[in-house]
Amino acid sequence: MWEPYKKGFKAYLQLERSLSDNSVEAYLHDIELLTQYLQQENILKPPADLDLKDLQGFVRRVAELGMTPSSQSRIISGIRSFYRYCSLEGISKKDPTTLLETPKLKRALPDVLTIEEIDQVIGSIDLSKPEGGRNKAILETMYSCGLRVSEVVNLKLSQLFFDVGFIRVIGKGDKERLVPIGTTAIHYIDIYRHDIRVHVPIRRGHEDFLFLNRRGAQLTRVMIFLMLKELAAKAGITKNISPHTFRHSFATHLVEGGADLRAVQEMLGHESITTTEIYTHLDRNFLKSTLEKYHPAFRKFG
Repeated sequence: MWEPYKKGFKAYLQLERSLSDNSVEAYLHDIELLTQYLQQENILKPPADLDLKDLQGFVRRVAELGMTPSSQSRIISGIRSFYRYCSLEGISKKDPTTLLETPKLKRALPDVLTIEEIDQVIGSIDLSKPEGGRNKAILETMYSCGLRVSEVVNLKLSQLFFDVGFIRVIGKGDKERLVPIGTTAIHYIDIYRHDIRVHVPIRRGHEDFLFLNRRGAQLTRVMIFLMLKELAAKAGITKNISPHTFRHSFATHLVEGGADLRAVQEMLGHESITTTEIYTHLDRNFLKSTLEKYHPAFRKFG
C-alpha cells in the first residue's frame, strides 16, 4: 500500500532536495520503520488517513526499543519530512506530525581546556621534528580560529589573507565565512610554510592544501585526532580530548571574556544562535555578570 509513496518520496529527496545517498537511505529507513509498525498493529491505512494517535503509538514503540532520545528525534524528523512531501504532492490534506512531540534532548556540556592546559598541550610538541612545526601551526590555528577539524584539513593556501588578518573557511554545507586569525597563529603558519612545507614533495592535486603529511598529501581528520590524543597524554591531561575540544575551548574563552554571542556564532559558523548558547552554560559567572549589568532587578543599590 505504501510502496508508491516511498518511491515518490525517494525521488523528491534525490531530485528536489538534492540529498546525499546516505541521507536518502536514512529517511527511507524511517518510513520503513513506520510501515513495519503499522503492519504489526494491523493499522491498514494510507498516509492520508494516519492520525496523531497512530504516530504517537509508533513513537512509543520506538522508545520501547531502547533508542536514544536523539535517535528518536531523528526518526520523527524523517516522518515529518515525509508528510511535507505528502502535503506538497497533494497526497495528504492534513499533517498528523504537527502536534507530534519529540523527546527532550539533554545537551551534554563538552570538556573544555583551560588556557593553561591549551599551553601545556601545545608545549608538548617536539619541535625538533618537521611534523612538530606543522602540528604547532595546526593547533595554534585551531585555537585562534575555532575551526572544525574538517575545516583545518581542508584549509588552503589560497584562503589565507594574512595581510588583513583573516582566513576564508569552507564550513558545513559548503558555507563560506571569513574568520579573524591571530598573530601567533600567523607566525607559526609562516614558519611551517617557509621552513618546513617547502621541503615536502607535494603530490599532484594537493598543491593548494596548507597542511600536508610527509608524503605531500592532505592530512586526514584521524591524523589530527591521534596527534592530539598523544600530546594530551604527554601533557598529563586526563580530560577526554578531541579536535573539537579546541573549538569548544576557543568559544568558551571568548564568552568568558565577555564576547557577544552573535559574534561568537559568526566565527564558529553556527547556523542557529541556540547552538552557540551552549557556551553560556559553561560559564555561569558570565550569565550572572550579564544580568547584573543589564537587568534592572539585578542592579545594586548605589
